[in-house]
Amino acid sequence: MSRKSTRRVDHWHDPDAPEPTSRKPSASALVRDDAGRVLLLRRTDNDLWTIPTGGLKRGETIRECAVRECREETGVEIETLDLVGVFTTPDHVIEYIKDNRVDEVRQPVNVCLHARPVDGNPRTTDEASEVRWVDPGDLDGYEIHPALRRRIRHGLIGTVPHVD
Repeated sequence: MSRKSTRRVDHWHDPDAPEPTSRKPSASALVRDDAGRVLLLRRTDNDLWTIPTGGLKRGETIRECAVRECREETGVEIETLDLVGVFTTPDHVIEYIKDNRVDEVRQPVNVCLHARPVDGNPRTTDEASEVRWVDPGDLDGYEIHPALRRRIRHGLIGTVPHVD
């Protein structure tokens, strides 16, 4: 698969992070199979592991966005379930660099949903160099950005939806 031409840099609790120029709603899915494993993908724009995540498009709901992003990024069709949480902390800033220039600096507004697979097999895509099912006990062995690890952790152990 070809790599995206835009590079992504995630900042976390970084006083030197650039100021956001936008806020964009997005959806992510904490997908767990019948064995309790979590669906992870390795992003092509920063080489970090993550759960399926992407921006909300005009005319779609958050649930539709989560389903579409999971299918596009991993090849796995999902059914969304309950809310993991709404993650909007200004401590997470994403810098997008295109042609060696800052293209956008975003503070994400993410709605994370629990989900389960209903069809398809994990496959690599332009957005994912690797896709795999991971036992929750093995997550510490994966390089996951703290903002995404926070979503995953809350989805695995939280008892009520998180709201920033």
